[in-house]
Amino acid sequence: MAGARQVTIVGAGVVGLITAIRCATAGHRVTVLDRGAIPNPLCTSFDQHRAIRALDPPNVAATRRGERMLRRWLALESLLGQRFCHRVGVLTAWPADGIDAVLGVAAAAGLPVSLVEPDKFPHIVFPAGTVGVVEPDAGALLAERVLVAAAGWLAEQPSVTLRPGCRVTEVDADRGQVVLAGGDVVAADLVLVAGGPWTRDLVDVPVALHRQTMVYLRPPADLADWWRSAPSAGRIGADGSAWLLPPVAGTDLKISGGVSCRQVVTTDDADRDENHWAAKVLAASILSDVDRYRVVAVRRCHYATDPATGADLLTRVGATVWARAACGGVGFRAAPLVADRIAAALAQSQENANPRDEP
Repeated sequence: MAGARQVTIVGAGVVGLITAIRCATAGHRVTVLDRGAIPNPLCTSFDQHRAIRALDPPNVAATRRGERMLRRWLALESLLGQRFCHRVGVLTAWPADGIDAVLGVAAAAGLPVSLVEPDKFPHIVFPAGTVGVVEPDAGALLAERVLVAAAGWLAEQPSVTLRPGCRVTEVDADRGQVVLAGGDVVAADLVLVAGGPWTRDLVDVPVALHRQTMVYLRPPADLADWWRSAPSAGRIGADGSAWLLPPVAGTDLKISGGVSCRQVVTTDDADRDENHWAAKVLAASILSDVDRYRVVAVRRCHYATDPATGADLLTRVGATVWARAACGGVGFRAAPLVADRIAAALAQSQENANPRDEP
């Protein structure tokens, strides 16, 4: 195709795969490299489910971006022929004395929400003095299903090359080249390094690395039906820093919170036993009668942020090289917007390479 660019993506997590899909549908040639399998069960994106929501007070623009994220995920469902968006709603606890401002943001963004009292969700602990705001169109993404469907679709595209088992040792940000273990060099018109917490090993971007412990639970039998219709929830627990994802489509109930978040230097840092952090999560008053729930798994995850702002990272580190170090829940649901920005950069490069004649 005339004007097609060669795109090389390092990392086959959600950002890498969704960006590969976006670039392929725009008519570009795409190569995806990963040191493991594609999709890679060891990547930070690989999990049972992730929350997707739009409401982000006090930022109206961010709330509108959240709505675009949901629309993009629904479009991806249609393209990939796989259901992974479950619109079970998202419940968020907000201080009652500031609820008018929250509702104002939702109204300004055109986002439908409703107010609920805490007693409507007796099995979820709300911080004192808060009420619930429910986004009915938000919910949960089945993360593993997303990655498997994306990799399967890409494998069928003649313009896409998937290269699992390729360890990248260097990215030349000036030349737009990727060096593999063994010395092979892969050149491209645009390179996206989307290696999660390992991105900073390949490109010079400032990254604050965080670790969090997640606990997966099986509700007691008498609450199974209640939880099957429950929403995702955030800003919950006694201290307002906890969140949960309900048992959607056969997944487990997942809880975590600020009590288990800690900054680390590397993913291999020595740390206390994960069960220590799981015990702190279970003791954080997130669920009523938590002792009735059975722990079925404990998992650590890592996510990266800008150390100055705490925000997600999408950084242009060279003329043709971009880096996305963010991962975790926010990084997952924002993947389609990252893909759109990379596609826009490619479109701009096409425009620069083929300027229109002046009239």
